Amino acid sequence: MQINEQMVRDIVAQVIAEMQSGGFVKCRDEKSGVMSIDGSKVVMEPFDTGRPGDKVWLKDVITSKENKNLAAGLMKIEQTEFPWTLNYDEVDYVIDGQLTIRINGCDIVANAGDMVLIPAGSSIVFSALDHARFVYVTYPANWSEQAEG
Repeated sequence: MQINEQMVRDIVAQVIAEMQSGGFVKCRDEKSGVMSIDGSKVVMEPFDTGRPGDKVWLKDVITSKENKNLAAGLMKIEQTEFPWTLNYDEVDYVIDGQLTIRINGCDIVANAGDMVLIPAGSSIVFSALDHARFVYVTYPANWSEQAEG
């Protein structure tokens, strides 16, 4: 195999992208934007709900840097409930545990394999009596700038 300048540039770009993403991007085609995430390598970070003692972690894995429309990440909640107002659309897919979304006095309960749609403008309470780990997908991609908490 003959190494050329473009190959070196491509390898360096891929290494930089992986370093910036925390190493969880398995594969990315820069031209098309198609990418895959290795969920086992995603390290979630504590998320400040504004309430001391809440056990919430998350990690954005697809951000407005990668896609101008949608963002996605992983979230984990343990024995915690906290209020949240969404000024963005969100779909949650529960990987394991049980996630409860409380809205207007109603509990929407989602178990592993279930999905939940939370439309923009919803004031909810995220809750997990034991634990919930889930994928969230948001529109628009800059959800954190839209959040009121």
